Amino acid sequence: MIEQYIIPHLSKGNRGPKPLIPLYQIVKLVLYRLESGCKWRQIPIRHFVSEATICWKTIYHHFRKWSKDGSWQKSWTNLLASNRVKLDMSCVQLDGSHTPAKKGGEAVGYQGRKASNTTNSLFLADNSGQMIAMSTPQEGSHHDLFGIEKAFMEMNDQLKLAGIDSRGIFLNADAGFDSNELRRICVRNEIEANIKVNPRNVKQDNQEGHFFDGKLYERRSAIERANAWIDGFRALINRFETTVSTWMALHWIAFSVLFIKKINKPIRIT
Repeated sequence: MIEQYIIPHLSKGNRGPKPLIPLYQIVKLVLYRLESGCKWRQIPIRHFVSEATICWKTIYHHFRKWSKDGSWQKSWTNLLASNRVKLDMSCVQLDGSHTPAKKGGEAVGYQGRKASNTTNSLFLADNSGQMIAMSTPQEGSHHDLFGIEKAFMEMNDQLKLAGIDSRGIFLNADAGFDSNELRRICVRNEIEANIKVNPRNVKQDNQEGHFFDGKLYERRSAIERANAWIDGFRALINRFETTVSTWMALHWIAFSVLFIKKINKPIRIT
């Protein structure tokens, strides 16, 4: 599966020495780090490569290079584009997630509720709980609606790159996203916003006869399921990556792994 869905989209240098082991083995070692949450220097290279002629720095070098040049995201986008018919886009779910940042770095700030430095990103999942898009992380000191237009349009552009037309879809979001700004963004993009009203906003001028379907909102549980699947990758429970590009890359890889498992799941005949 690695050679079919991921390897073709990873950049390959024209200069310099060639990797001492096949690229698919390097990817397998990156996957091990993602799933186990171990430190890069603790990756058991000899477990995967009998005649280990490389060290952990080589693995990290390739991972970081593919993070910076967008290879991991390109791999995910192409996987999504070629299998978009297998998504359930009857509605999509929007949510934000704060992750403790243990080593600081880019887009990290203090978050009072978690009493720690965190990084915050927005995510979109389809109706089955498959993550499909992610915004660039920002400091955890910001709430989910901070810079919402830029973050939302970034995710919408990711869908467009994969050939997914978001016009006409229903979008579920909790009361933390109750704002006229987000609703207007959805209107401009022909998206039906099903956002739960925040009681704190009742006295504000944002009660404009907003559409809300409680039955449709129940489907929002799909994003909770998606978050649980993402937490299965131990390297994503806490952030140890100090750069935005490597932190996002780990998510693109996780999205890919989950989607590959989904599209290759055996069909049951009853």
